[in-house]
Amino acid sequence: MITITLPDGAKKKFDSGVTPMDVAMSISEGLARNVISANVNGKKVETVTPITEDADLVLYTWREKEGKEAFWHSSAHVLAQTLEHLYPGVKLTIGPAIDNGFYYDIDLPDGKTITDADFDKIEKLFLEFARQKFEFKMKEVSKADALQYYKEKGNEYKVELIENLTDGDITFCDHADFTDLCRGGHIPNTGFIKAVKIMNVAGAYWRGDETKPQLTRVYGISFPKDKELKEYLEMLEEAKKRDHRKLGKELELFTFSQRVGQGLPLWLPKGTDLRKRLESFLQKQQVEAGYEMVITPHIGSKELYETSGHYAKYGKDSFQPIDTPHEGEEFLLKPMNCPHHCEIYKFKPRSYKDLPVRLAEFGTVYRYEQSGELHGLTRVRGFTQDDAHIFCRPDQVKEEFVKVMDLVLYVLNALKFTEFTAQISLRDPENKEKYIGSEENWEKAERAIIEAVAERDIETVTEYGEAAFYGPKLDFMVKDALGRSWQLGTVQVDYNLPERFELEYVGSDNQKHTPVMIHRAPFGSMERFVAVLLEHCAGKFPLWLTPDQVAILPVSEKYNDHAKKLSNILKNYDLRALVDERNEKVGKKIRDTEVNKVPYMVIVGEKEMESGKLSVRKQGEGDLGTFSIEEFAKIIQDDIEADLKLN
Repeated sequence: MITITLPDGAKKKFDSGVTPMDVAMSISEGLARNVISANVNGKKVETVTPITEDADLVLYTWREKEGKEAFWHSSAHVLAQTLEHLYPGVKLTIGPAIDNGFYYDIDLPDGKTITDADFDKIEKLFLEFARQKFEFKMKEVSKADALQYYKEKGNEYKVELIENLTDGDITFCDHADFTDLCRGGHIPNTGFIKAVKIMNVAGAYWRGDETKPQLTRVYGISFPKDKELKEYLEMLEEAKKRDHRKLGKELELFTFSQRVGQGLPLWLPKGTDLRKRLESFLQKQQVEAGYEMVITPHIGSKELYETSGHYAKYGKDSFQPIDTPHEGEEFLLKPMNCPHHCEIYKFKPRSYKDLPVRLAEFGTVYRYEQSGELHGLTRVRGFTQDDAHIFCRPDQVKEEFVKVMDLVLYVLNALKFTEFTAQISLRDPENKEKYIGSEENWEKAERAIIEAVAERDIETVTEYGEAAFYGPKLDFMVKDALGRSWQLGTVQVDYNLPERFELEYVGSDNQKHTPVMIHRAPFGSMERFVAVLLEHCAGKFPLWLTPDQVAILPVSEKYNDHAKKLSNILKNYDLRALVDERNEKVGKKIRDTEVNKVPYMVIVGEKEMESGKLSVRKQGEGDLGTFSIEEFAKIIQDDIEADLKLN
């Protein structure tokens, strides 16, 4: 008999050789019908994998991320099978699951290409294979046999992969007449796949190396029900309408220029005003929370980032050093603000009574992203972080961490991000060498985060391998209006950088001690945050943030001067108003204002000029009636307070 421990701590006894599906059946038939994958002692396995020793078991359905990963990984196998049948001689390389679906990289025979016109036939054959309910069967293969198999097939890509694997750890997955090199983690059979859509094809270099052959990457997505595919495609159509690149251009927020350089956004006046309001909003909260603002240069000496460890970790993939006329002197574009803040902390002696020291900066940093990975504001080469670093005593870590969490939650609520999960990002226990610092410091830092999160009643998940190289972190994974998940705010506990920079404070025992450093950025980066916010609200920003709160629409040119006077009066109430002076009919002005998502419209004609009243319309609602300027200003101010939950 063996003991199986379930995620809720329940323990159940079974005969050795029991499978995850057997365990699911022992719980309920309904669960067994929905289980598609499993995890035994931290390893992804199939539902028919025998368990021969005491084990921790997690069962996955389509609802869990891990279940979707197994589903899409299995779908990648079916796609590869389909492509082998349709394109004889094709060479398969790798085909992983991704956040939304899967892809397979292939080397097509000479003269062959895949275009949009081929998607339909790929989907049809894919579903023909899927309907036959082929089981996914894993088998161990010796390194020699695996190499022989792919050498006979003439697939140098798989041979290269196998040469880097260890004999005894190599497995193949079979289904139908198809075999692929695979580590495992599949759904029971292909019949679970009821719907598929080939999304697009793209070029991709083998192993991401521009010096190696270019392959064809075929993207797809699959679902257990036709209805879910339909809903997904509808969501994509809505996402196109909300694309921040499209809305950013329409609303005149930002632009890009090839002459300036890829991935370097240019903020237009309205976008700059919006950013400044976000910064002011956060800065007000920071001042109240005891932060001090600092400013640091856009570059730093190479030595600075060698000390911090950033150069060893990211130097090869970042902007290369800037040489000066002085021999041996090198600078880097700033990839991180934290080393600069360490030096600010260090500029004078500190006592335990001075701590915590909270330094904040809207600091612009630069990281070299591959051109193929750049995407609007969400993936850029220059971006501004709402960065802060808290230097505190060990006994202050939990309290400070909780305060930062509260600040992040306030920011998310004020901007109507109501669905989010706090992700506790820890080290990869199987690959600790990629992190800096001692085992003791990592254990203290990870424990501090776990204990701090327990102080707040929020939904959490734990992800191993997602920590920063210098410390664990808490990432806020936010769902937007379309249900997509984004990583925005982050908080990190760091015992390592203070040691590397030899930071100190004099304790109550009159001895020197090393402070603990908390990194935090509620927005994450201004660019990414604005992009996500723009798509979340479809360009209809919260009233306190929107670039233009009021559009004043004269019914003819003779009322333009009166409209301008109204605009100036509204400024006295801290309201932002624009005057539409175009020689257009008021109906067109109203329609255009609706499209531009201005929340309020004030119509100005003879009647309004004589009475001194304002005829007000609200975006999406129509006429609200007539109001005095004071009444109208109060309506907007009340709306703003409701947005910020100040009342």
